[in-house]
Amino acid sequence: MKTNILGLPVKESELIVNELNTLLANFQVYYQNLRGIHWNIRGKRFFDLHVKFEELYNDSQLKIDLIAERVLTLGGTPLHTFEDYIANNQLVVGKDISKDEKAIHLIVASLSELLKIERIILDKAAAINDEGTNSMMSDFIAEQEKTIWMMQAWLEE
Repeated sequence: MKTNILGLPVKESELIVNELNTLLANFQVYYQNLRGIHWNIRGKRFFDLHVKFEELYNDSQLKIDLIAERVLTLGGTPLHTFEDYIANNQLVVGKDISKDEKAIHLIVASLSELLKIERIILDKAAAINDEGTNSMMSDFIAEQEKTIWMMQAWLEE
């Protein structure tokens, strides 16, 4: 079995790179959704939600960078065009969302889809002892599960 400089199997690492690029594309769409609801939110909860959405998009921007850097660490090239993002997107694209509950539902749905992708990556990374990717996915999953719980508490669901 041929291994890369990190001691990971080359073929399996390439598969993980592909999955990470899918995650990267979906995070870019999630980020843009967050920017849109941050800009367009209206109503009595504006002040609280405007700040929360900014917190979430700043966090997602950091995660986007971490994912791209992990792709590079594994020897791949991160996706970086809108064309690639849309082609690999699995999230609902939010457009003109100004209502608080609709915005929160979009966040919950997006995070749920991101979790599915992250769990696939987690399984593949664990299978080849790719602790760097595994650790990153574990951290993302724990944070996103908590965010979903908080959003559902806000929705009273």
